[in-house]
Amino acid sequence: MIKSMTGFGRCEVTENNRKFTVEIKSVNHRYLDVNIKMPKALNFFESSIRSELKNYISRGKVDVFVSYEDFSEKTSVVRYHREVAEEYLGYLRRMAEEFHLENDIRVSSLSRFPEIFTMEEAGVDEEELWKELCRAVAGAAQMFVDSRVAEGGHLRDDLIEKLDGMREKVDFISEHSPRIVAEYRRKLEEKVRELLADAAVDEGRLLTEVTIFADKVCVDEEIVRLYSHIDTAQNALSEGGCVGRKLDFIAQEMNREANTILSKAGDLETSNCAIDLKTEIEKVREQIQNIE
Repeated sequence: MIKSMTGFGRCEVTENNRKFTVEIKSVNHRYLDVNIKMPKALNFFESSIRSELKNYISRGKVDVFVSYEDFSEKTSVVRYHREVAEEYLGYLRRMAEEFHLENDIRVSSLSRFPEIFTMEEAGVDEEELWKELCRAVAGAAQMFVDSRVAEGGHLRDDLIEKLDGMREKVDFISEHSPRIVAEYRRKLEEKVRELLADAAVDEGRLLTEVTIFADKVCVDEEIVRLYSHIDTAQNALSEGGCVGRKLDFIAQEMNREANTILSKAGDLETSNCAIDLKTEIEKVREQIQNIE
């Protein structure tokens, strides 16, 4: 199957009073470029998310958005640091002795000093957290892939239709080419007869001129290669997989052959057909940029 490089996927997972929402969208890119935006509390999962996405995506500029909500009542805890309190208390007693002050230290006053009590996030099971997040990532990625496959099917049908149209133009050039040489011989013979009046025409010289012209306008090799490129492209589209780069290379080669045919065009009809062929090839190249 053919996949488009444009896609979207979204998935929500709610479990254990936590909700993960993952959204994935992408546009065309030569390589795989993943950009992840998520809460700082989940930053340590970035590498795992990237590894998971590689199971689903091989090319494209991919943006991933992760949101996280914790509905549990206890999301943070108070920590008491005895060592800090002890150090404060020691200094306060020392001050009382050195300055002959009344030692009026109370728990309420001591607790106000910095770092004796701190608020910390409640501990979570990272393995359990990752399982929930991974389900959300996998769900969004699968929806994302499905959207790419659906769009890829439309791209494949459109490209096959365009390639069939290109084949018709190559057919025309193939059938028309021999007529160009015959028409050139006829016109050349008429012109020579006009110039020589009743004198006999030198068939050998005439044949030489026609042969030279035929060699200049001969596009047999280009036609054979174009047919081969069209067949290869259609086979690749039928087989599916990550064929975007391969198809792009084939389109470049087809454009090269069309340019050669245009440069050798011996009449207006062939020239116009070669121009139309180049236009169709360019349309194909534009569509191929959307294929993974």
